[in-house]
Amino acid sequence: MAAALDLVGPRLRRVREQRGVTLTEVAHLTGISKSTLSRLENGQRRPSLELLLPLAQTYRVPIDDLVGAPDVGDPRIRLKPRRVNGRTVLPLTRPGGIQAWKIVIPTSQSEPKPRTHDGFEWLYVLSGRMRLVMGDQDVVLGVGEAAEFDTQVPHWFGSTGDGPAEVLSIFGRPGERMHTHAQTTTSESAH
Repeated sequence: MAAALDLVGPRLRRVREQRGVTLTEVAHLTGISKSTLSRLENGQRRPSLELLLPLAQTYRVPIDDLVGAPDVGDPRIRLKPRRVNGRTVLPLTRPGGIQAWKIVIPTSQSEPKPRTHDGFEWLYVLSGRMRLVMGDQDVVLGVGEAAEFDTQVPHWFGSTGDGPAEVLSIFGRPGERMHTHAQTTTSESAH
């Protein structure tokens, strides 16, 4: 037990640094003093549930990740599909960190309604054809095609109107980014 608790501090520091936030910023977000946070990270203060819960929420990680709880039981994720804005959304990850969903977009969702928010998104078309409007770009992606973009750019994705589309969406908050590499064609590189 003592050995596990000794590892909490370094985990807290690593997660904070991965998020690119300072102790002062975390103190502001959690209401925990900067000195307490520093002592936690340096192992000079034992972690308590009162301290770990707001940190897990702020860092958007399961508390198990902070304390290094061993993996137990069935690793499968059994989250229920739900309807969100007329789409069927099946979560593929638990809340916290990078999020993944399978989204079924009905034919009726073909009218762009661009929006912006913090983060970075990666989309992969599993079936059908998906229309992606991003800033002044308007493209159609087919099965096996992927797109990635900063979600602060006005964006919308939906059906082309020809049929439903199934899409894998991976979303990360600032500082959490998935990398893909696209090849440019001769005609694209001429622009």
